[in-house]
Amino acid sequence: MQKRADILGLLLGWFAIIAQFLLMIQNRQAEVLESIIRFFSYFTILTNLLATIFFTVRLTGFKKKPFLFLWSPGALTAITSFILIVGLVYQTVLRSIWEPTGLQQLVDELLHTINPLFVLVYWILFVEKKDLVIKALLSWLWYPIIFLVYTLIRGRFTNFYPYPFLNVDNLGYTRVLLNVTIIVAVTLTIFALLLNVGRWLLQKRD
Repeated sequence: MQKRADILGLLLGWFAIIAQFLLMIQNRQAEVLESIIRFFSYFTILTNLLATIFFTVRLTGFKKKPFLFLWSPGALTAITSFILIVGLVYQTVLRSIWEPTGLQQLVDELLHTINPLFVLVYWILFVEKKDLVIKALLSWLWYPIIFLVYTLIRGRFTNFYPYPFLNVDNLGYTRVLLNVTIIVAVTLTIFALLLNVGRWLLQKRD
């Protein structure tokens, strides 16, 4: 069952990411190189890519660098937390600011709704004890921290911010830092919820 879930996860993920990349190139508002850099500047894309690579690595059993970290304790729970943040932020903040149609609408729902829910269900079904170690889970905070630092530094020089709530030019550093604090707090809350739910699920299995 887990193998089939891995296959479905990687198919959903790669389709959504590749389709979004092609749509972005087709409708780009900057030079090709800059458009590619911007594509990989979205937390949504990076997190969906992380989840998709996770499914791919698990299916193939690949345990070599640079993907060893996906076999580390806390990996599945951390990825689940981050992709749930993707879904929550989109549903509460971003969905109302644009109305995609056609293929873009399908891809949008995959990246922000279907894939996050799929990862959550996968986590519920296959979470292991090693994924529920708080120290291991907190070590994954490097990922959003690096993203935020990169986004703010690059935005300072290019005036491009992937999300309106991170746009220092429009909101100022105080408001952006407040937004970041809220997101970090929600992330830590999701960490705690998944830890407790995961332990409960393991007790039920035992």
